[in-house]
Amino acid sequence: MPNDFKRTTEANSLYHNIEASTTAEILKNINKEDQKIAFEVEKAIPSISLLIEAITEKLLSGGRLFYIGAGTSGRLGMVDASECPPTFGVPQDLIIGIIAGGEKAMFMAIENAEDNTEQAWLDLEAYKITPLDFVIGIAASGTTPYVIGGLEKCKAAGILTGSIACNKNSPLSTAAKFPIEVELGPEFITGSTRMKSGTAQKLILNMISTTVMIKLGRIKDNKMVNMQLTNQKLFERGVAMIMEELKITDTALASQLLKKYGSVKLATEEYNKAQ
Repeated sequence: MPNDFKRTTEANSLYHNIEASTTAEILKNINKEDQKIAFEVEKAIPSISLLIEAITEKLLSGGRLFYIGAGTSGRLGMVDASECPPTFGVPQDLIIGIIAGGEKAMFMAIENAEDNTEQAWLDLEAYKITPLDFVIGIAASGTTPYVIGGLEKCKAAGILTGSIACNKNSPLSTAAKFPIEVELGPEFITGSTRMKSGTAQKLILNMISTTVMIKLGRIKDNKMVNMQLTNQKLFERGVAMIMEELKITDTALASQLLKKYGSVKLATEEYNKAQ
């Protein structure tokens, strides 16, 4: 590991005798720690920007984006990947989340899954990964063998990589072409990186996927014009968006257009062509 690497994610909590605290005191102190997160993420925006530009170039060239991680980090990647198709109307295989231990690791801890340095590459190979694709490794500690091993194999195969870690100068950052690091200090519960570190990772993943989708043309103005209409609430939202975009007051017409074309974007485009 780098000589200047310190695992601050494992540092002793600033709070003591927590079990003797009142409910209000516990909540106040958790919130106090949470308030530090956005400020640290803001410092990483230049690195996040470089990563997004590189991802966008790959996706525009026909590539895919993969997230790899273990435990909480892996689950967060899986969640972000799974939310992109319904939100932005992209194919299920454009952004893919992979978690150490497989899908069952979403719901339970899989013993020693994160310690296997070879498995991430095997998991990626199952998707026939190529240099057209991009891989982001996620690990709060920046030391997870599964993730580091995956990025090292990607580098050897000519595949571009990024990383998200919550320790500075971590081995994971060394393995990535486009590293992102946020240092948040000790967790409220010592070592519980599902808390501040997990929140920071979620914020960064939101920034990455949302911005990439905007740059791919999946948003118009501030609207999810490509969203999948998977329930009545979203259908009604789509009807309202069509009425606003076309400057019409006929709800029935907007509803008819949405049913016919299946998306706000296509409905408004086809209506305008017909006028």
